[in-house]
Amino acid sequence: MAQLLDISTFNRENLLKTVLKDKFAKVAFIVLCVLYLAVFLASFISPYGKDYSNRDKSYCPPSKIYIINQEGKLSLPYTYNYIRYFDKETFTTKYIEDKTKKYKVTYFPFGKHFYNVEEGGELYLLGTDINGRDNFSRLLYGGQISLTIGFLALLVSFPLGMLYGGLSGYLGGKTDFIMMRIAEAIMSIPSFYLLIILASILPANMTSTQRFSLIVIILALIGWAGFSRVVRGMVLSIKKKEFVIASEVLGASNLRTIIYHILPQTISYVIVAMTLSVPGYILSESGLSFLGLGIQQPDASWGNMLKEAQEFVNITSRPWLLTPGFLIFVAVLAFNVIGDTIRDVLDPNSKER
Repeated sequence: MAQLLDISTFNRENLLKTVLKDKFAKVAFIVLCVLYLAVFLASFISPYGKDYSNRDKSYCPPSKIYIINQEGKLSLPYTYNYIRYFDKETFTTKYIEDKTKKYKVTYFPFGKHFYNVEEGGELYLLGTDINGRDNFSRLLYGGQISLTIGFLALLVSFPLGMLYGGLSGYLGGKTDFIMMRIAEAIMSIPSFYLLIILASILPANMTSTQRFSLIVIILALIGWAGFSRVVRGMVLSIKKKEFVIASEVLGASNLRTIIYHILPQTISYVIVAMTLSVPGYILSESGLSFLGLGIQQPDASWGNMLKEAQEFVNITSRPWLLTPGFLIFVAVLAFNVIGDTIRDVLDPNSKER
């Protein structure tokens, strides 16, 4: 592994400016800002609450918003409600627009949401699911789980991995040998299958908040080992430097020397590793929820929303149900682009390999 640049040569503003000079990283950063801002303001941006459901509009297609009226003139945005009927020829449920009454799009209705339609109207920007729940609203609320789980897991796994790897590398000898064998044993466990086993044995009556918390803890406890091993390797070389020896001569304790003098020198690698780890946590949660072992209905996450699109008929006739998968792809790609760019900035030699 090439030696990363000392993070002390960059302040946070210079690092951000250098990263954003890359046009792909800049686009990725903007995309992530938009996604996180949207999920943070979910209750304001979404036209419906998280508990909204209209069983009479199961699998209703996305609402069409018009700005040209029937006379061909520009008008304020409006939409039509859908009428549900059963097609006896194809034996399927279909929807047609009821153009006998239009409903204007209103802004700041009752001060609760940014927009909605007049009373009696229905607005489904991305259609509805099998239970008649607005997909657009559920995407925003589901993103609060899917996009935050990675950062919450990092708060547990990275401090643990840094401290464990720092102690192992600094103490050396038999202690280092035993600690690294334990870390390697944890690394050898197939993490996704472990997640499936642990998630499947959780009590069925757990709330989604409790299940979410346990998923975060599980992801963190199996994600620190590989990180600690790399930190340990960096510490082995750092502990021989003059400032570490000076700290020891001045009587600093081992723990103080590790935390205040050695681990800060690994921060460049930590930044890169954290950025590249978030996509893995997002995919793990989405995979568990897709399999029905993560966040449970009626609570939303992008994983359990995507589960509904696994049926072939939904993929072909209801493509709006694939939107969660697209957002997962965009978020993971954006994090990877930014992580790769940060690595190139802190380790210029990586471009030559």
